[in-house]
Amino acid sequence: MTQTRTIPVISYAEDVEEGVTGVDAGLLVLRAVVGVIVAGHGAQKLFGWFDGAGFDPTAASLAAAGYPAERTMTWVLALSEIVGGVALAVGFLTPLAAAAVIGVMINAVAVKWGFDWSGPIAAADPRGIEYEFLLGAAGVALALTGAGLVSVDGALGALRGGRLAAGVAAVVLGVAAAAAVLLLRRF
Repeated sequence: MTQTRTIPVISYAEDVEEGVTGVDAGLLVLRAVVGVIVAGHGAQKLFGWFDGAGFDPTAASLAAAGYPAERTMTWVLALSEIVGGVALAVGFLTPLAAAAVIGVMINAVAVKWGFDWSGPIAAADPRGIEYEFLLGAAGVALALTGAGLVSVDGALGALRGGRLAAGVAAVVLGVAAAAAVLLLRRF
């Protein structure tokens, strides 16, 4: 005779009644760190802040990497990082913010991969892709989990019902946007 095990299911509504959980606190830390890092990189590209290259050198780098309309692509890249990063940090429209991060990081990996890629783990080698891969994976994780209660989305009650569906759609959107941009690139 086989035994059947049941897995307890806790609904999001029950979590709300209990208040903020460790998961919510963990999501806040993850969102804040990833969001600030990504937004900071966008500010480096657009404004030259935080010892960044600034707009024109970033556009030149994108042209060298094979992206057409490098000035337009610089705006798209920098604003995707700034807006996506800030929205992710505060937990506003989290799946869309995560999609922006996913799309940018896929392109970042593709660019590094094209420059004599030396492997995924390249200690002290700027060609390694582990950093970009980690930020992209964090974007996927946040798209799938949602922002948690300590967020704008949590305060507004947004995405409580279909978090997984919205997350999967966001991942697909991020991958599709990245693929579209990569198809424009001259390798």
